[in-house]
Amino acid sequence: MKNFNGKILFLDRSDINTDEIIPAKYLTELTKEALRPYCLEDLALPGFEPRRDVADKAVIVTRANFGCGSSREHAPWVLECNGINLVIAENFARIFRQNMFNCGCMAVSLAPATIDEIFTVFAATGAECVTDLERMTFTISNGKESRVYPFTVGSFDLELVKAGGWVDYADRKY
Repeated sequence: MKNFNGKILFLDRSDINTDEIIPAKYLTELTKEALRPYCLEDLALPGFEPRRDVADKAVIVTRANFGCGSSREHAPWVLECNGINLVIAENFARIFRQNMFNCGCMAVSLAPATIDEIFTVFAATGAECVTDLERMTFTISNGKESRVYPFTVGSFDLELVKAGGWVDYADRKY
């Protein structure tokens, strides 16, 4: 099972699409790892520098409709090979969301008001997330403030996460 704990990268925008997560010009790479340096390369946010800001992050917190656009596995792959195994957002493009779980990663939806609270309290504070899969909670803290947020994940998606992804799940079951 992957790690779902660590420093948070806050991306304060809705509709971040798969071409911004991994530009199409890199889809000819032969390995997942070859995608690594190009994570979020085309994402335009004030003050955001992908190579600086992605380094050492393990969780993304963002707004609505994350992963929209082209349906490709490369978007979750580039996050995964950068150590980002958890994305928390208001909602996700359906195929992106399932591709995350198929890779053994998590795409978890929280209510817009909860996402607003997380941004208000924790953005730009060096916040970290600790995930408790047994209790289905995230604890987000920054040294001064700590809050617990419950979440839900379907039973099959949770099985995929615990197995490490679809391939490992299928190897065990079939």
